[in-house]
Amino acid sequence: MLAPRIEGAAFLDLYAGSGAVGMEALSRGAVSVDFVERAPAALKVLRGNLERLGLTAGFHIHSASVSAFLRRTASAGSMRERYEVVFLDPPYDLAREYAATLGLLGGSAAGLLNAGALVIAEHRRKEHLEDRYGSLARTRLLEQGDAALSFYAVSAIATAE
Repeated sequence: MLAPRIEGAAFLDLYAGSGAVGMEALSRGAVSVDFVERAPAALKVLRGNLERLGLTAGFHIHSASVSAFLRRTASAGSMRERYEVVFLDPPYDLAREYAATLGLLGGSAAGLLNAGALVIAEHRRKEHLEDRYGSLARTRLLEQGDAALSFYAVSAIATAE
């Protein structure tokens, strides 16, 4: 579904876990992937998966909380990466992470997003996410089984302000 958006894109995999989503992005032609994960066990699995696949370039692993990474990277000035695709999949038990992360991406960390960037949040179907988080507006909701994907883009209203 996202293949045309991923080729040549800078991809940000938040709450990366095993890294499956970011590795899929690399396999589909992402120019770079930044994995953000803080859990030591998940980081070990992520590194092992990259090694098993023989991936040695095109990515960076950031061992940090997502909010710390976004705040630090957003304040880094002109040296920061700008992303075309952002994927976030916090542990379902940490529902407050959705609002916090989407709020940062639609607010003080919005400068990390290229024009036309797509932000995708995977969540429980019954978990209510807002239609707007600052400059981010939901453009699509895809529900399958118990899971859902919410797609966000920078709204035209926010960019005109």
